[in-house]
Amino acid sequence: MPGVSIALAVLLAVVPAWQRGRPAEVTRGLSDLTAALQAADPIERARAACELRELGDRASPAIDALASLLADASPVESRVCGQRWRRGGDGKHFTSPGALAAAALVAIGSRAYEALETAARGPAWAARRNAVWGLGALDDARALPTLIAVLKDNEPPVREQAAWALGAIDAPEAVDPLLAALQDVHPAVREQAAWALGAIGDERATRALIAALHDHEAPVREQAAWALGAIDAREAVDALLAALDDGHPRVREQAAWALGAIGDARAGTRLASRLQDADAQVRAQAAWASGAIGHRGSVEPLIEALTDSVADVRRQAAWALGVLGDRKAVSGLIVALEDRDAGVRRQAAWAIGAIGG
Repeated sequence: MPGVSIALAVLLAVVPAWQRGRPAEVTRGLSDLTAALQAADPIERARAACELRELGDRASPAIDALASLLADASPVESRVCGQRWRRGGDGKHFTSPGALAAAALVAIGSRAYEALETAARGPAWAARRNAVWGLGALDDARALPTLIAVLKDNEPPVREQAAWALGAIDAPEAVDPLLAALQDVHPAVREQAAWALGAIGDERATRALIAALHDHEAPVREQAAWALGAIDAREAVDALLAALDDGHPRVREQAAWALGAIGDARAGTRLASRLQDADAQVRAQAAWASGAIGHRGSVEPLIEALTDSVADVRRQAAWALGVLGDRKAVSGLIVALEDRDAGVRRQAAWAIGAIGG
């Protein structure tokens, strides 16, 4: 079995996320669905948008009607279409007909570009937000001037969405505007700008992201740490080592991931110390990073971590020990073959094979 320890992936603040479930069934014709976009009931409007989305580019005759729905912010349950639709990892259980209309326009494809671009500059802020998401989801470089302009929108949710869209399109031209957005007064915009800069991966962002590790909002610091790892910013190692002592566990966790991703041996001892962190997710990430860096000084702490109370920490420790390949770990890994968690048992078996025990 290969090493399967998974590096931490930060949830994008405003990325649409589908959760598994039964997709919306298309039970009506195009004309009926288009008419239903104007129904009095927001649930009916939302379901019509979902069914149009399932039609893909066959729904192109409904582009104007869907664009008119982008401003509809009426809250509806995220499972209104038989599967959950939400944006980001914020745990919200609601979407809107406008958000679902944007998804339908994206499913239509490039023919919907002009309608989305027009709405992104329109008077209704909810429509602008949904349209900006659509432009990012289309991944169309033509949208860059509009998205850069929208980074200065009066409404923070629109600016936040524009930052995400620029990161999704992954264009170097967006770096300077995103660096400016990293100073936005609204923390959610700064957070999304940090993510976008990491997604683009341009080292010009390194110093600004190091500074963002001192932001007073923990989510901004967390995304800045992720971005520095994504950029492979060796210049940031000292700052990330300091972030291992951050008061917020998610920042410590992300700093550990970033240090592992960068792979600088200077981080080894400090990461080993985080195997005793009070937070289990930090311990698990420190175990992964110790293996990723190849720090042999972590072998003893990792052997001890095989008895951690949390299965994910034990799994990550077993993986790291397999990567490090030190035969001192074999006896502890043999004991782990009897672990109550099947994932730990599988990872211990892989590690013993990797070591050659």
